[in-house]
Amino acid sequence: MTTNFYAPPSAFRGQRVVLPDDEARHVCSVLRAEAGDEIMVVDGEGVWSRVRIDHAAPEQVVGTVKERRTDVGEPDVSVTVGMGMLTKRDRFETFVEKAVELGVARIAPLSTRHTEQASVRADRLRRIMIAAVKQCRRSRVPALAGPKSLDELLAGTTAERRFICHGESDAVPLGPALEDIDGEEVLLLVGPEGGFAPVEVERAQAAGCIPVHLGARRLRAETAGIAALTRVLL
Repeated sequence: MTTNFYAPPSAFRGQRVVLPDDEARHVCSVLRAEAGDEIMVVDGEGVWSRVRIDHAAPEQVVGTVKERRTDVGEPDVSVTVGMGMLTKRDRFETFVEKAVELGVARIAPLSTRHTEQASVRADRLRRIMIAAVKQCRRSRVPALAGPKSLDELLAGTTAERRFICHGESDAVPLGPALEDIDGEEVLLLVGPEGGFAPVEVERAQAAGCIPVHLGARRLRAETAGIAALTRVLL
């Protein structure tokens, strides 16, 4: 079976694993798996396991780990995206889902001058992230920070390379700006619908961020985040 399943580290005891209830139901009711079948299970913290099912019932699936690997499906570059919170939650959720599929390491929702939304539904985003990790066959669930101001994110980051998406005349194309990156940690900043205020761009530059643009077209905020992340990880 090629579908990945999720079980947190606490579900493992040595070579034995007990799947969470919702995963057990999926194994039995959707995939019709039986004892003796093998499934792939990730713990969200970088461990990928090939598991033989020993007991399969909708209320409980128990298996034995036959093989373990680390960081399966994970990129070489660690990218944090500071994304302005969007007015429509579903658009922010779309960004989160696609960012996880692409390989983001950390997502930090940003509260900026032009942000209208003041909160995120962390539990729902966590579920979306886990589903995306399973779908794209990653082994780590990215970190999700609580909403932060731009200054808080900049003060707390350890990223060596920092970029702020900003479509003004002083911005450089993102592609050439990435040419000499080799395994460094990267911070990408993407504003909300109204973009970043000039004073925010100034503060970001003072903290080492390079203003970059993504081309001649005006992109929606979530599209800009996806495009920038794709360019970095490729």
